[in-house]
Amino acid sequence: MTQSKNLNLTVSLRGTREVNENYQIIRLTGLLDAFSEPTVRKVIGACIDEGPKHIIMVLSQIDFIDSSGLGVLVQLVKQAQTGGGSLQLITNPRVTQTVKLVRLEKFLCLQPSLEVALENLNK
Repeated sequence: MTQSKNLNLTVSLRGTREVNENYQIIRLTGLLDAFSEPTVRKVIGACIDEGPKHIIMVLSQIDFIDSSGLGVLVQLVKQAQTGGGSLQLITNPRVTQTVKLVRLEKFLCLQPSLEVALENLNK
């Protein structure tokens, strides 16, 4: 059974969460920056704790990401892995370029599409 709900984030960052049987999809839109970072850490961290333990974050609608945004993504990946799960990111060219600039593309598990990320869950 799939259930979807809006996430309460910030004025500049909105999100939705779709919970499936063994994974969840979190879609973010807007700015992932120093202003939104504490809220993202708290809200998405709680989603990881609630489960399911495998998370796919869709960041294809992110307009801007800074070092604070990258930092929170690293923290969330570690949190998911510590709980025995995984966190994959679907990005747009802007986010991908920023992630590659700091050489985090492998650690952050960038995926080209939702379909590829879902296939990885079944491996």
